[in-house]
Amino acid sequence: MTDNAAMVEYWNGPAGERWAKAQDRIDHHLGLITEALIAFARPAEGERVLDIGCGGGTTALMLRERVGPNGAVTGIDISAPILAIARARVQAGLADVNLVEGDASIYDFQPVFDLVFSRFGVMFFADPAAAFANIRKALVKSGRLVFVCWRTLKENDWARVPFETARHLLPPPEPMDPHAPGPFAFADDERVRDILSRAGFRNIVVKPHDTTMNMGATPEDGVTEALTIGPLARAAAELDEQVRDKIRAVLRPVLQRYVTGFGVVFPAAVWLVSATA
Repeated sequence: MTDNAAMVEYWNGPAGERWAKAQDRIDHHLGLITEALIAFARPAEGERVLDIGCGGGTTALMLRERVGPNGAVTGIDISAPILAIARARVQAGLADVNLVEGDASIYDFQPVFDLVFSRFGVMFFADPAAAFANIRKALVKSGRLVFVCWRTLKENDWARVPFETARHLLPPPEPMDPHAPGPFAFADDERVRDILSRAGFRNIVVKPHDTTMNMGATPEDGVTEALTIGPLARAAAELDEQVRDKIRAVLRPVLQRYVTGFGVVFPAAVWLVSATA
């Protein structure tokens, strides 16, 4: 299996710290997507659920509520800073959720889960087919896999518009493999089907879902979020404050166009994916 160390380092470095500090805001941005994913997954009373890339624990807590007292939820994530947020939330809520710091692509799973679930936590594997083959080991014979991943950057204005607006202020991009681990690695639905098929999954469904991302109450909030999550945040992470101020200045009037009565709202496009073991 290709080494996943680069992603472990990334999510335990400054990026992981940045995401950890923004967990409450990120949960707000992803609210509609989370609702759609939970409805698609249909977690049932008494089920045992594994939440991959559980992040700050929001989805794990939602799943715990739905499986009831006879069910169980385990969350796994490679990011110690973000997992610390999940532990604090679980403790504050006195919830019975097991949290594990680990890499799902190589973790020694036992076949005890009825449902493997993930909100944007499975696009970062160096060898996705091998990773999903390992994840399949976590499922009972009748178990199912359900996750959400982004469609193309072109279809996701929340990520595309800030990046393209500030492109002239960013360092020249390095040539990049579109299938490299990252948020948009699963944009190609046929690739997703092929990966899951090679990993041994069956009854694969890849369903398009169009929705929105709320990036805050004001354009200034939207600018902050664009520099926190998404491709612009990654490209601008090492820039000095003078350049970042220029980026903020060019973004504000553009984000103003997306202001609604509910805040700064961008189109978003995802795949809802399901398969059985």
